[in-house]
Amino acid sequence: MLFRICATCAAVLTTLLFAMSVARAGVFVDAAGRWVVLPNRIERIMPAGPASAVFVYALAPDKLIGWSAPLSRAQRALLPAKYARLPVVGQLGGPYPTATANDVLRLHPDVIIGYGTISPPTVALANRIQQQTRIPYILLNDSIQLMPATVRQLSPIIGAGEHGLAVGTYCFGAVDILRGQLLIISADDRPRVYYGRGPDGLETPLPGSPSASDIDQAGVINVAGALGRNAIVQVTREQILTWNPQIVIAQQRSFYNQLLHSPEWRYLDAVRTKKVYLEPASPFGWIDDPPGLNRAIGLYWLSSLFYPDVYQQNLGVVARAFYQLFYGVQLSDRQLQALIGPAENPATASGQLANVPIFGAEPTPTPNLPPGTESVPPSGVPGRGGLPPGGRTQPPVQIPGLPGSP
Repeated sequence: MLFRICATCAAVLTTLLFAMSVARAGVFVDAAGRWVVLPNRIERIMPAGPASAVFVYALAPDKLIGWSAPLSRAQRALLPAKYARLPVVGQLGGPYPTATANDVLRLHPDVIIGYGTISPPTVALANRIQQQTRIPYILLNDSIQLMPATVRQLSPIIGAGEHGLAVGTYCFGAVDILRGQLLIISADDRPRVYYGRGPDGLETPLPGSPSASDIDQAGVINVAGALGRNAIVQVTREQILTWNPQIVIAQQRSFYNQLLHSPEWRYLDAVRTKKVYLEPASPFGWIDDPPGLNRAIGLYWLSSLFYPDVYQQNLGVVARAFYQLFYGVQLSDRQLQALIGPAENPATASGQLANVPIFGAEPTPTPNLPPGTESVPPSGVPGRGGLPPGGRTQPPVQIPGLPGSP
């Protein structure tokens, strides 16, 4: 009997302590539906992996405690020195984790953020690490469609302020502009595209995989789509030649050089029409590597490659604005040319067709945004009260280089 009374008291005490912590901090419902109790102040954030590190850095760089993996020399060159020198804290998730619960305890973060695919293994990992360390662990969905809403959701929680609002506005514009284009482009006019990863270009993401999300969002025909979905696969040169894509994007320069100079590729449509491009990769890729917020600029870039007659941006202007806002770096002319030279559409490079507006396109609403608020990312924090009374939104942030901004 006494044991039952003690157990009941313990349960009540636990409930009261939980309620007190909620009142003191706040409960956040993450993308996996988990209720996570957060502290009042968040000053130290540990990323669960590379995409999470980019997410935190783009929103609140001073709160990022370290990178998930070592940065290359090229990556460090395009980041401010104080952030390029951040330590390596390891990766909690993925097939080859390099950090453990003991590392979390040693680093003393206020919160862990995992930005990626929501799956039973990632949920189980978050629950286990949180239980072992008592450090709140938030899971965020890395869907391109949800990117603006996710940034909006997290910015006030981690104290990103006006900067977070500007990043969210940029993401919203990137997703919304491309959706608007697809509404007025016939499916018959969408090009066949191959994205070649790795040094030989013989690795490619299939539709539905995070690495192909920018390409999926662009609505083009992924020539490798016949092989399935939701995976990265190895292919052969013969398969690529049979598919005969109209546009080829190389992730690495070695494959890009092969396409331009090797006789074995000369009969490919993309090579003959000079529609071979090198993905900008530093400090983070514009399509992939990792599949994080860095993909936002990829949407602008790919739309100018895939649909040059509908909408084009001056890539230099777009890149300068993005790198300043997301990475806090002002690109020199030399850095800019090294980034975009092999990536640029010649028509866009001429500047003659830059900023061509889309007429007659009505963008479809972004998921999770209330009807009538599609023009700017709504304010308010799901999990902490939602939208303010009346559903009012913050005024749009004007960003140079972003459509609709000066």
